[in-house]
Amino acid sequence: MTEAEERKPRSDEARSSYDPEMTSEFAIPAGLALSRAGDESETTSEFAVPRGLGTPQPPGPEPEGSAFSLPSTYSAQTPPAFTPPNGIPTVSLIKDAPWQDRMRTMLRMPVAERPAPELVQKVDEGGPAVPRVLDLTLRIGELLLAGGENAEDVEAAMFAVCRSYGLDRCEPNVTFTLLSISHQPSLVDDPVTASRTVRRRGTDYTRLSAVFRLVDDLTDPETSISLEEAYRRLAEIRRNRHPYPGWALTLAAGGLAGAASLLVGGDVIVFVLAALGAMLGDRLAWLCAGRGLPEFYQFTVAAMPPAAIGVTLTATHVDVVASAVITGGLFALLPGRALVAGVQDGLTGFYITASARLLEVMYFFVGIVTGVLVVLYFGVKFGAKLNPDASLNLAQRPVLEIAASMLLSLTFAVLLQQERSTVLAVTLNGGVAWSVYGAMRYAGDISPVASTAVAAGLVGLFGQLLSRYRFASALPYTTAAIGPLLPGSATYFGLLAMAQNDVDKGLVSLAKAASLAMAIAIGVNLGSEISRLFLRFGSAEGRRAAKRTRGF
Repeated sequence: MTEAEERKPRSDEARSSYDPEMTSEFAIPAGLALSRAGDESETTSEFAVPRGLGTPQPPGPEPEGSAFSLPSTYSAQTPPAFTPPNGIPTVSLIKDAPWQDRMRTMLRMPVAERPAPELVQKVDEGGPAVPRVLDLTLRIGELLLAGGENAEDVEAAMFAVCRSYGLDRCEPNVTFTLLSISHQPSLVDDPVTASRTVRRRGTDYTRLSAVFRLVDDLTDPETSISLEEAYRRLAEIRRNRHPYPGWALTLAAGGLAGAASLLVGGDVIVFVLAALGAMLGDRLAWLCAGRGLPEFYQFTVAAMPPAAIGVTLTATHVDVVASAVITGGLFALLPGRALVAGVQDGLTGFYITASARLLEVMYFFVGIVTGVLVVLYFGVKFGAKLNPDASLNLAQRPVLEIAASMLLSLTFAVLLQQERSTVLAVTLNGGVAWSVYGAMRYAGDISPVASTAVAAGLVGLFGQLLSRYRFASALPYTTAAIGPLLPGSATYFGLLAMAQNDVDKGLVSLAKAASLAMAIAIGVNLGSEISRLFLRFGSAEGRRAAKRTRGF
């Protein structure tokens, strides 16, 4: 075959590709015009925005697609909403209910079922800057968590602040040392996430109440607070000094120990000695704190002076109830506040935070045990004959014990830096708790665990009612009231038995102390839940409970 013959078929093929009469199965039919964006093939994704659905873009140049470029969601304006085919479920919220109940109800809902936020605070036309709102939310949550508030109420407060400034699709997350919040205006916009670490904790219920009032004002539609005003009020809360000076706290620690010694059979001399031991331990703990020692060693050092005074009285054969002196000193150190908060977090589903708080309680308790055991061990070695039953055979004194329980709650409230307006209420609540416990334990001959649980339940119920009446936190009305119920005597008897080489009896007594502590924590939480159950605040169907696993 010649070169011309080989070239001829190729030219025929070239002509056929341009011949309009010849078609292919991949050719576009005549009369069907398709618009093409370019020569390259167009790829689609399930995350791509459908054609015809436009999302509002912020003015200015198009941002670059880089990990270091600012997200496109720094605006509070949300894209146009649409109604799903199956509709949106109706949610009925009582607007006059406290913000804690309304926010808890919405936090338990799926994101798609939450009602749209009603803009409570006045903002600019473009909406508030999302980073500043998230930063304000984290700072408020930090103060609440550092003050001892439970994780559920901290999340509710953070959610309330975001919604008051019109931010929808916000998800707060609270752990023991870390706060985070994420905001995503829509499914096609970039999320904005911020976090904050809680490094310092302090007991100041006056500051806690001030933060609650700030959140209540932010959620009130009749009160207009700008971002600058909210930041200013938050800065004032941080700068405010404690309501009680240091010497008043030391006297309160002594009064608490003295009142506790009266509850376990002490007299006036025991009251004075227990108060002196607790005040000396408090000053030593302040000295250790100033030197930067961890709280474990602070509790260890603070537990030694009351135990040393009791051992000295026994060794010198002074006719006083030495065990009541040591027990009173333990009452001033037992971490009841952290225990109640830890158990409450566990009961409401915040298991990580609950585990961390209970582990903190265990460390504090081990520190107290170490300080007392060291003193008791050396006391027993030097011949001190401590009688564990010395404070149990005394006659009952109901009027004196009720007065001592109220004094204990009063001094406990001062140690917690409570507002003066709440001290009287929590003092009466503590007296009622001890009256119920005494009636059930001594008159009714009911077990101490059941009596403690019922008394703590009434404390939680009354505390929750008082907090709802004043739109404040329930902690200032419950924490100090459980002081008379703390298992100080059971703890001391367990430690004394272990120091006397009776390990089995000591473990039994310490197990009883742990049971009483759990009864206090569960009773307080149950009383709070009962008040919410009967008041039915938050939604038309009550508050939704978190779904739990059932063993599979």
